Amino acid sequence: MTLEQLRIFIAVAKHLHFTRAAEELYITQPAVSAAVNSLEKEYEVKLFHRVGRHIEITEAGKFLEIEAQKIIAQVISMERGLQELNSFQRGELRLGSSLTIGNYWLPDRINRFKQHYPRITIHCSLGNAEEICDKTASGIVDIGLITGSIKNSLRSVLMQQVVGSDRWQIVVGKNHPWYNRKTISADEIMTSSWIIQEPGSGIREVFETTLEQLGVDPLNLKIELVLTSSEMVKRIVEKSNSAAAISELMLTNELQLGSLHTVKIIAPKKNGHLGTLDLVRPILMLIHKERFQGRISLAFSQLLVNSIYQRQVGEEQSV
Repeated sequence: MTLEQLRIFIAVAKHLHFTRAAEELYITQPAVSAAVNSLEKEYEVKLFHRVGRHIEITEAGKFLEIEAQKIIAQVISMERGLQELNSFQRGELRLGSSLTIGNYWLPDRINRFKQHYPRITIHCSLGNAEEICDKTASGIVDIGLITGSIKNSLRSVLMQQVVGSDRWQIVVGKNHPWYNRKTISADEIMTSSWIIQEPGSGIREVFETTLEQLGVDPLNLKIELVLTSSEMVKRIVEKSNSAAAISELMLTNELQLGSLHTVKIIAPKKNGHLGTLDLVRPILMLIHKERFQGRISLAFSQLLVNSIYQRQVGEEQSV
């Protein structure tokens, strides 16, 4: 049984006339008769009684008419849905983001996307960088966004592209001896207690990598607390005598109020001179290398790529 046979049958049942059905469908009358005869032969039922030059629908025909109309209606709905998806009139996008990016960097990009495609539903799940990598690799999310790096076991599965950047700052509260200082040496890192984030988070990975580059073993740090929330890290650092590495995206209000203060690390540069260490790390967009990317996902990824390009052009023009 084919959809074409069902369409022909419905037209015959509507007109109770083979020729009029053929005219409606723009096909020949023999083609109509052949389709009906094929259905009757295949299922060994009589769909129409031939009474002289007229036809009457049978009980089997009435049953098939009701069910065929349901099927055709469902097909029409499916076709319309696919057309709407293709024209961004409906659909969904599944994003995964590390916490800081998701809370401070991503909302503006989502708002811009929704201005262009208001009918697209966006689901965004937050987690640490390791969790987002896993979700992107398993297909739970269409696009992942992290700082840090992809673990080795997923490098063959995930494609990464830089779509932004984030600067990490060493911050202290008013109770810390560094509060009134602008810089510290690499050796002084070991003199302070620290509040750090959980293993697997992008900021912890960046911080520990930076320490290793400075010749400081992260295992020798004086760890006061290990937390899962950057907001919680900020609140505790404000009132404690511990330091922390926090994304600059999160610090606007605290720096304006003076409840937190940033210090730079003095480190050797490539030319042998000393300078302040700039803790800038890329924001990476992750996409599965083999999974199909629909038009909605492609449109959002293009928006992210265009955003960083426009920012770079703006910075060049301002210089």
